[in-house]
Amino acid sequence: MLEWLESLPLVDHHCHGVLDRDLDRGEFEESLTEAETGGPPEVSPFDSQIGFALRRWCPPVLGLDAHAEPGDYLARRAELGAVEVNRRFLSAAGLEALCVDTGYTPQAILDPPALGRLAGASAHEIVRLETVAEEVAGEGVTAAGFAGKVRARIEACVPSVVGAKSIAAYRAGLELSGERPSDAEVTAAAGRLLRQDRPRVCDETLHRFLVWCAVDAGLPVQFHVGYGDVDADLRRGDPLLLIDLLRAMASTGAPAMLLHNYPFHRQAGYLAQVLPNVYVDAGLATHNLGHRAQALITELLELAPFGKVLYSSDAFGLAELYHLGALLFRRALAGMLAGGVDDGAWTACDARRVAVLVASGNARRVYGL
Repeated sequence: MLEWLESLPLVDHHCHGVLDRDLDRGEFEESLTEAETGGPPEVSPFDSQIGFALRRWCPPVLGLDAHAEPGDYLARRAELGAVEVNRRFLSAAGLEALCVDTGYTPQAILDPPALGRLAGASAHEIVRLETVAEEVAGEGVTAAGFAGKVRARIEACVPSVVGAKSIAAYRAGLELSGERPSDAEVTAAAGRLLRQDRPRVCDETLHRFLVWCAVDAGLPVQFHVGYGDVDADLRRGDPLLLIDLLRAMASTGAPAMLLHNYPFHRQAGYLAQVLPNVYVDAGLATHNLGHRAQALITELLELAPFGKVLYSSDAFGLAELYHLGALLFRRALAGMLAGGVDDGAWTACDARRVAVLVASGNARRVYGL
């Protein structure tokens, strides 16, 4: 089963750019996890599940033995240089397509076309809704004109993007009403946004408005759920809080893509089962859980229909995360499917068919790739 999965190219339906410059050890370690900088110097990310996974699986791509010491690994990385390192890891991921969130660029990173060239894959853009709204707010629009300009901007994106993303989980939490906000509500919320020195969308009304703009434009809508950096309030990141909005979206047929989901992956699997428009992945958590990735995938697939599970890496910054995400996902899914074959839960033919769906078929269908 693993050999079969390794032969299948993946569609990474949610990922980001990587850094195109050499990194010192401190910068590398900061990019390895979701933690903030400034931790105790004696506590290294290399001494964690993701750190050991990296030392096990990444050194051979750079011509080193597995389990290379961190210092040796980083020295080899510097010797090859960022361009070659990025090419090797993106190529090793075995991707056929990438759907790239371009809304988060705290520093210069490779854009979708560059990522696609390095990966030997087609690259597609995911537009971040809050970024669009904040750009419009910075252009001198009035509160009354805000909604129309945002709608037009999102509709203008449609020919060149395959989906939209909401980061309401970071800003207002996921307990979003299913009702479309009225024009008056959006104008009032826009007025509050425009009074900020640096407009930052964190208003429940505006998050709902942006989601409905994407739905009306015919785009699948991705939602950050659960695990993320310290800016995310995990208490408000449970996807069950979204159920009113997800139900309302279901009435339109708009796909809702629940991203990451850990530690709420079982809740996400439930939503994928009971609502016709909900799809799930385990991106970001897969490589962070390292050796425990199979437990995560197995739990996600307890309830989630196999035709509604997608692959994503959520890789950002380090090209290694593309490779690790893909490798650990393949191994985890192969282990789960092979275990089912051994137990007689399904046939080997069924397992291979499911592997194709999860690896790429579901994403191609939902995003129209």
